[in-house]
Amino acid sequence: MSLEVKAPMVGKLISVDVSIGDQVNQNDPVATIEAMKMFVKIYSPGNGKVKEIKSAVGETITPENVIMLLE
Repeated sequence: MSLEVKAPMVGKLISVDVSIGDQVNQNDPVATIEAMKMFVKIYSPGNGKVKEIKSAVGETITPENVIMLLE
């Protein structure tokens, strides 16, 4: 089963801090968005390996958008 990494709020994706194949642990920072003139870190919801990055830097992200999948 894949874990979805999503943003908690609307913002612009500023950086993806992991690559496909990287192992991450729960609460590791994996991406950054800019929302309301603040930088907000996105943290891994669980342990896993980065399977797919579904959003590109520069995109506007909503809480419904999947930024990446972990397996």
